[in-house]
Amino acid sequence: MPRVSVLLPCYNAAATLSETLDSLAKQTLTDFEVIAVDDGSVDATLRILQDWAVKDSRFRVFSRSHAGVIATANAGLELCQAAYIARMDADDYTHPERLTLQADFLDQNPDVAVVSSLVKAFPEKDVQEGYRIYVDWLNTLVTNEDICREIFVESPLANSSVMMQRTWVEMMGGYHDYGWPEDYDLFLRMYLAGALFEKIPKVLLEWRDHPGRITRTDEHYSVENFLRAKAHYLARGPLANRDAVMIWGAGMAGRKLVKLLESKNIPLACFIDVDPQKIGRTRRGLPVVATDHLLDWWKEFENPAILAVVRARGARQLIRSRLNGLGLIEGQDWWAAA
Repeated sequence: MPRVSVLLPCYNAAATLSETLDSLAKQTLTDFEVIAVDDGSVDATLRILQDWAVKDSRFRVFSRSHAGVIATANAGLELCQAAYIARMDADDYTHPERLTLQADFLDQNPDVAVVSSLVKAFPEKDVQEGYRIYVDWLNTLVTNEDICREIFVESPLANSSVMMQRTWVEMMGGYHDYGWPEDYDLFLRMYLAGALFEKIPKVLLEWRDHPGRITRTDEHYSVENFLRAKAHYLARGPLANRDAVMIWGAGMAGRKLVKLLESKNIPLACFIDVDPQKIGRTRRGLPVVATDHLLDWWKEFENPAILAVVRARGARQLIRSRLNGLGLIEGQDWWAAA
């Protein structure tokens, strides 16, 4: 029985696949298997995988008709044998000590469901500004407290950087397809179930940016579908059984999230904003109130909550400072969601 199973779905990845496989072959941990599932590729992906399997028996190759990354990943999960499952994408590069450090961490911390790492975007010349900002944010979230605090902002873990306890993956039923990102969905379900997340505070994965990334080409990864995922799990978790929810931010992101929460019968009370041109008006039938009146609204309800939905750079930290200064507890009284 291998110590780690590396789950590697592949689709038309011939241009980058050899580099990815080479990085796995060079791991300092040698007791692993790679479960490489070709999703009906029409390029040389399958041939490359088969060539590697011939020269290294740890690489197990399976082929199926094209069904998409979610079905392919779930098919691969059923073939994984180890107690620890590491995800890898066919266009990324993993550092030699990654599997050793992550497996050792889970051995020493069996209560942790998922261990990730810091990541580096590459190649430098192709990394777009938005991707760079996202990676910088990811790398600020290291502890379970960090990750859970901002899990409704964006996905706080790079999918191909994670190693997961097999028991947790099975308990969650693998990946689900709700029309939004399957990895983010899995992490949100784990979060609501009480999972612990941690990161090795070291860059162990180089995360490739290129125009053909699935996050740029698949509708599952659109901003709108990320918002749908957030609304779905906010309603099932932090906002369940609230008698009032206040939205900090009367901009486009806040209004879109409000629309989704309305469809889930969340009791929305008001928008909170700092823009004097918005204060006193209404948005989607809700009053826009000043931050100075926030506590007045808060005291009107028995079990209220606040969602901070402001995308401007630096705004989240300012909001955090203000709400914490009012004695409101992040992760209990309020959550950031943008």
